Amino acid sequence: MLKKFPKKHLVALGVVGIVTGASLLISPSEPVEAGRVSVALNMESGKTAPIQPAADIPDANEPTAASTPSGAPAPTADVVSTTPQSSTEPVNQAPASPQTRPLQWQRFEIKPGDSLSSLFSKAGFDAALMYSVINGEGEAAKLERLYAGETIAFASNADGELKKVTLERNRLESLVIDKQDDGFQGEIVTREPEARPAYRHGRIDGSLYLAARDAGLNDRLTMELAGIFGWDIDFVYDIRKGDRFEVLYEELYLDGEKIDTGRILAAKFTNRGEEVIALLYDDAGGNADYFTPDGHSLRKAFLRTPINARVSSPFNLQRRHPVLDVVRPHEGTDYAAPPGTPIKAAGDGRILSAGWKGGYGRTVVIQHGDNISTLYAHMRAIGKGMKRGTRVKQGQTVGYVGSSGMVTGPHLHYEFRINGSPRNSRTVKLPDASPIPESEMTQFKAKTQSLLTALNEASGERQIALGPDSE
Repeated sequence: MLKKFPKKHLVALGVVGIVTGASLLISPSEPVEAGRVSVALNMESGKTAPIQPAADIPDANEPTAASTPSGAPAPTADVVSTTPQSSTEPVNQAPASPQTRPLQWQRFEIKPGDSLSSLFSKAGFDAALMYSVINGEGEAAKLERLYAGETIAFASNADGELKKVTLERNRLESLVIDKQDDGFQGEIVTREPEARPAYRHGRIDGSLYLAARDAGLNDRLTMELAGIFGWDIDFVYDIRKGDRFEVLYEELYLDGEKIDTGRILAAKFTNRGEEVIALLYDDAGGNADYFTPDGHSLRKAFLRTPINARVSSPFNLQRRHPVLDVVRPHEGTDYAAPPGTPIKAAGDGRILSAGWKGGYGRTVVIQHGDNISTLYAHMRAIGKGMKRGTRVKQGQTVGYVGSSGMVTGPHLHYEFRINGSPRNSRTVKLPDASPIPESEMTQFKAKTQSLLTALNEASGERQIALGPDSE
């Protein structure tokens, strides 16, 4: 058939073919190029597999198909596809956005001597960035207050940009500072533990402290128990062998783990055969106090003793003075305590005088209403802000135990006077604090009945399990 074409035509056709083939070898089409670079050959198996474009290589910290948990949907953005690609279609996978990648955290436990600048430096950030953080909005400035034992953490993105700083004060409170568009913003984040009721009981053979420890109460709960009933009971002199106590209190849990104890919810104390029940009640104003089931306050208008210490010299109007060796009335009660022990105001009032008072040494006198005054003498130092005319609250520190004035050793001399006449502070009848108002009694009963029931039920279960005479 070729003989039918002229020879010069055949030559021209051959030349065209050679030129066309050469151009294809030198410049392949786009689909051919895409298919060529997207396939790699495994030299061991001889099989081919698609190659991930360089821009789509997943971050080492991102989950991949191999690390996807069983049953979970596989990520789509950064996973290398094993489906063969058509040699005529280009591979087109979008790279993961930096915003979707997890932050990289660096955590440091704060040790004595650490500073905020040294911690920023350890994390790889300079002082200029530190100042930007602490000068941020909200609570950001509180990052400057660091304490040993706390934990600070820095979070940065894949580009090394600081995005978040957290300062864990304790398990319940953290300072969280986030990078916003216009700077850093800090806030205090708190967690509320779960409160679960717990019950303990004990019998006193020696001291309340030893009995409470044997019952499983910590020191804080023991002091709180003594404070609840301490208005009428002197736990140094009034306790008798065989006295009993029962306590319903809170145990605090976080993430299923017990982390602390909370408030005493209800308690019962039997002293010399007389039983007293205390129920916690929060009034409409948010003030919490302990009351008897009929609404009477267990708190008195005055503390029985302004300090937790032993009596070194009782009230005695016929006492011989230890320094002057003459009979001189001892119009107060002396409490021996280490120097520096805080002294509490026995009740609400206004300071009548504060300063040096002859043989009393450094002394504070408080006027309570029209007819009652209390005196606190021989202080090492008077409390900050305690001066004539200052109003004080019951339990507020007015000074510290010392040995100023005419004394033989450090102690507190405490006087209680009614209409100017000295009274024995350990035996005088103290006025009660205000009871539950009649208008609030229905609400009080509703709130405290469950506590009383829980206390009685816990006590009943104990008696059934141990027997009425067992402890």
